[in-house]
Amino acid sequence: MEGNQTSVTEFILLGFPLNTSMQMLLFGLFSLFYVLTLLGNGVILGLISLDCRLHTPMYFFLSHLAIVDMAYTCSTVPQMLVNLLSPAKPISFAGCITQTFLFLSFAHTECLLLVVMSYDRYVAICYPLRYSVIVSWRVCITLAVTSWVFGVLLALVHLVLLLPLPFCGPYQINHFFCEIIAVLKLACADTHINETMVLAGAVSVLVGPFSSIVVSYIHILCAILKIRSGEGRQKAFSTCSSHLCVFGLFYGTAIIMYVGPRYGDSKDGKKYLLLFHSLFNPMLNPLIYSLRNKEVKAALKRMLDKDRS
Repeated sequence: MEGNQTSVTEFILLGFPLNTSMQMLLFGLFSLFYVLTLLGNGVILGLISLDCRLHTPMYFFLSHLAIVDMAYTCSTVPQMLVNLLSPAKPISFAGCITQTFLFLSFAHTECLLLVVMSYDRYVAICYPLRYSVIVSWRVCITLAVTSWVFGVLLALVHLVLLLPLPFCGPYQINHFFCEIIAVLKLACADTHINETMVLAGAVSVLVGPFSSIVVSYIHILCAILKIRSGEGRQKAFSTCSSHLCVFGLFYGTAIIMYVGPRYGDSKDGKKYLLLFHSLFNPMLNPLIYSLRNKEVKAALKRMLDKDRS
């Protein structure tokens, strides 16, 4: 065991056990989804940066969500595409640990950003007259920076607990990227503390924020129903429904994977669920916000008209 502990320099990601033709098909599809994810979130980020009408707290947080989604996808998908082309190609130990850290950092940050966005909508609808005072630019920047810092710090805790562990052969990770639970299964030491911290971290960034968002939207729904203007009610529903769709997709899959029964399993069912979570969610987010948000569609139309002229 001592020899195995000191000789580990790389891992093999098993990915998806499929035949060659199916792997090539998936490579083409996932490459397309990857490009669409970067393009969609890039367009959202560009519109918010260039259109002064979108320089509001709501779109400030949305721009951070777009950045996180792009980074979130870039931390896992490129390695998955490499594995589909060369299944036997290993990933270095340092690369694997780095991927684990980046994935956790961006996942935690997105959880916290969604909470911040729900708080923004809560204040905007429940306290419209005091909105500009409560959600000032100083508060916006503080909330965004706090989300990033806490996301990185929580991932750093897992990294500090993971690095000292000894690993034994055959160094094959049953996943398409270095997911932390899958990596822990290769450790030849007691990982009870690590698994407890994964569960505790999941509860702190999933269950707690999920509960606060649900409570916020109960208050928001009550406030919307009190709006007498049909147009005002429709606008409030439109802006909130986009956030609710993103919130439901992200938290729903994440809670099933890490807080649900047998959260530590990395079997094929949860592997495919995590694929949806890390690839399709970031791709759908810009579509949800652009298709259901009149201001984003108007900004895109203005940008296209400006290019034509």
